[in-house]
Amino acid sequence: MASGYVTVVAETSSDAPALWSTQINDAADQAALQPWVEMQCYQLGDGQTVARIDCLDLGAYKVVRERQDAGIRKLGRAPEDFCSISTCTLGSGVRFCELTAGLDDTTFFMPGNTEFDVLVPAGIETVYVSFSQEQFLHGARALDPEAWDGAPERVTMINTSQQASLKDMVDLWFAAACDARSRGEVLDPDVMRRIVFQAALQIVTARPFEHANTDLSFHERSQALRIGRRARGFVEDCLDRDVLPTIVDICASLGVSERTLQYAFRDCIGMSPSAYLRQSRLNRAHEVLASSDPQSTTTTRVATRFGFLRLNRFAGDYQRMFGQTPAETLAS
Repeated sequence: MASGYVTVVAETSSDAPALWSTQINDAADQAALQPWVEMQCYQLGDGQTVARIDCLDLGAYKVVRERQDAGIRKLGRAPEDFCSISTCTLGSGVRFCELTAGLDDTTFFMPGNTEFDVLVPAGIETVYVSFSQEQFLHGARALDPEAWDGAPERVTMINTSQQASLKDMVDLWFAAACDARSRGEVLDPDVMRRIVFQAALQIVTARPFEHANTDLSFHERSQALRIGRRARGFVEDCLDRDVLPTIVDICASLGVSERTLQYAFRDCIGMSPSAYLRQSRLNRAHEVLASSDPQSTTTTRVATRFGFLRLNRFAGDYQRMFGQTPAETLAS
């Protein structure tokens, strides 16, 4: 192991999310620790410590958080079937190819087979999520076919209504993985991959939602009801198979865009698709807790099984909905 690697902690299960953190004292090690991208790193500023890196390795998906203690330049090329979305803390001097980070949070999309030249000054924290470009484009086109008809050919600055969400979500995923490890447990890799992928797609494709027209024709209202019924059936079928459904799954299954789905849900159910999915997962968590043995399961295990990583929020939402805490349901 290279001398710059100070601390590395990994999960033991072969399919479990691999979680590690390390301090980097050599810029070459910062590149070597991310072998999924062909890259060279060059230290530009003073300091024995170059960076601190956290990684949540979900197989085909990587979640990375880098804190630069010394300025660095990264040069490389993204693989063919690869893409990433990234953002950084506010600061001057951040450059991603020809683009520079603005005064507000900036989200970058890097497609596969792209040469990149990145400049990151000291004191900047960068987070990125990477995955298969083919999978990403399939999901993005299901949500917003008009905007993602073709793949960008170069690094692009994403105009999204959820600019600040990526860093918050990455912090949450790392916290959840660390909490699970401290309890001697591991997060379900399939659940984590679905959560990460769905969140990334929602961030990149998000556009301000315009309230649906309440003066709908009979045909439009009938169509909204059909979409709502089909979506509900799809969601219930997924949960019956112990699969967490996502907005992407619903859109792809029904052959409608996320915007159409939003309008249909607002009209026939009175809530957004995301809110409906959350309510459905809460109901299933309630069913499992009510029928489980408290000696063989925990509320945390049930919560994470249904994609609830913010445990305090889960407990609060659960109590508001069912009038008792998850622990009370499990014990009853």
